[in-house]
Amino acid sequence: MQLPLLAKKQLTLFIKREDLLHPFVSGNKFRKLKYNLITASTLGHDTLLTFGGAYSNHIAATAYAATEHGLKSIGIIRGAELQSKWQDNPTLKFASDHGMKFKFISREAYRAKGEAFFLKNLEGEFGRFFMLPEGGANLAAVRGCEEILSKEDQGFDLICSSVGTGATLAGISNASMPDQRILGFPALKGDYLKEDIRKFAQKENWDLQSDYHFGGYAKIEARLIQFLNDFKESTGIPLDPIYTGKMVYGILDLAKQDFFSPHTSILAIHTGGLQGIAGMNQVLRNKNLPLIDL
Repeated sequence: MQLPLLAKKQLTLFIKREDLLHPFVSGNKFRKLKYNLITASTLGHDTLLTFGGAYSNHIAATAYAATEHGLKSIGIIRGAELQSKWQDNPTLKFASDHGMKFKFISREAYRAKGEAFFLKNLEGEFGRFFMLPEGGANLAAVRGCEEILSKEDQGFDLICSSVGTGATLAGISNASMPDQRILGFPALKGDYLKEDIRKFAQKENWDLQSDYHFGGYAKIEARLIQFLNDFKESTGIPLDPIYTGKMVYGILDLAKQDFFSPHTSILAIHTGGLQGIAGMNQVLRNKNLPLIDL
């Protein structure tokens, strides 16, 4: 990235465009689904079932990946109120157009999604399926995320990633070199993420920078919208408003504060999620806020 701030602070920043891996199953969703799809096929499953919210990148990616591999897909969607209006939601419309069937449940019921009785009831309703957890976070997903880094990335001092479930950060940490540091930027509030990451991370070379969630998951502010639009105009790179946009904002804000030592080389992972911009713009339009450039 050729930005005056980086030159002034004597920092090097590269962005790894994982968003370009696939037109519809991009970034960490491509990585997370890879070995889950292989496992589902090996076990003889013909149906994927997973969970997510109204604008979930994971829901959209799972729907497309399933139909691309000749599988059926079912989405358990948080928010019973969406039952009558999901056709107006660009993410859910995309998933439906690519074969996903939905079951809409209340937020209260959704909290029990990991319980045995809940899954047993789903099996009774839909029959046999291969279950993907919300966000696709499991050991197979972490294995896929370990492939984000390549030999060309071994020379960077610091690797940055946004954090949702923690599986991506754990995979990056597992694949990193001994002298590299990993810095995660959570999109959600709360310290519980560290425990989730520790379930999958084999190393202790990572930390979280929790000051850039902008109010929590799917929350956004006018200053972030302006940043996303300015960044795209100056670099040509689109950033999503939930994950990578917040991370890049955080990296540059920390650079202003001299958080990084001079001559630090930074690799930021673009984890995709650009499909969510259309849905976010619906929300922004309803709030009479500026829109994110597509």
